[in-house]
Amino acid sequence: MLVDTYGRVATDLRVSLTDRCNLRCTYCMPEEGLQWLAKPDLLTDDEIVRLVDIAVRLLGIEEVRFTGGEPLLRPGLTGIVERVAALAPRPRMSLTTNGIGLRRTAAALKTAGLDRVNVSLDTLRPDVFKTLTRRDRHRDVLDGLRAARDAGLTPVKVNTVLMPGLNEDEAPDLLAWAVAHDYELRFIEQMPLDAQHGWKRERMVTAGDILASLRTRFDLTAEGTDDRGSAPAERWLVDGGPHRVGVIASVTRPFCAACDRTRLTADGQIRTCLFAREETDLRGALRSGAPDEEIARVWRLAMWGKKAGAGLDDPSFIQPDRPMSAIGG
Repeated sequence: MLVDTYGRVATDLRVSLTDRCNLRCTYCMPEEGLQWLAKPDLLTDDEIVRLVDIAVRLLGIEEVRFTGGEPLLRPGLTGIVERVAALAPRPRMSLTTNGIGLRRTAAALKTAGLDRVNVSLDTLRPDVFKTLTRRDRHRDVLDGLRAARDAGLTPVKVNTVLMPGLNEDEAPDLLAWAVAHDYELRFIEQMPLDAQHGWKRERMVTAGDILASLRTRFDLTAEGTDDRGSAPAERWLVDGGPHRVGVIASVTRPFCAACDRTRLTADGQIRTCLFAREETDLRGALRSGAPDEEIARVWRLAMWGKKAGAGLDDPSFIQPDRPMSAIGG
């Protein structure tokens, strides 16, 4: 088990497959991009599968989420999914993606064993999408979402960040669209994970703002805490159901006390929290010939030192020194 000193048990592993991305979202990285990791620094396909095997076989991991950067840019993605699906015990598998490459990969990923996807989409307006992402790929994301739904990678969840002055007025329209297409929409408060450190707490669209906007058009009924479990999203039934909408309020309503996650970066570092400033190196142990049991011991020790919370509700919070693209969402 991966247990910490506060009694939390990590059963959910987030695996960043690459730091690269084919968008340049304003809340993630600068327009010119970042200095990408060198290929020798990245975990190989074999190393990723071995670490996931250790996690599910020796450490109690039950769910694996592949992230990036943009995981669909990883050349061996389908093979990694297929090999992880063959592990015993078999973990549940999902993928967080910007959706651009899903139209051509969704069916193959489903066949390989992927269970579902989360797709990032912040706006229904192509011009706003281009402003937010600095790329003209809005249609590709919509096509990718449709392909994921048609392939059976369900429930298809859509992750949306609202930004003041750009798309903060779109919440009701986005929910109506998601209900019409049978997607589960989740709004995420903007978090301080941009490489340029331009995040300003006072400019953030909060969970309260989002819910107030949604209630101008929809009747929302809160699900109970028992239904939420360790999930980061608070969820509401839309107009009595069956459709739901979620809000992940990482900043204004932290859920650290119920966190069940451990994170593996693309270069083989363990992060106990998305906002941690310390990492534990597993790549070095792998490449030095350490046996599985020793790697598991190092992993357990890292998780034992997990802090009580991320501190996002503290005005003195210091941003982590790696952007979201390098550590996975």
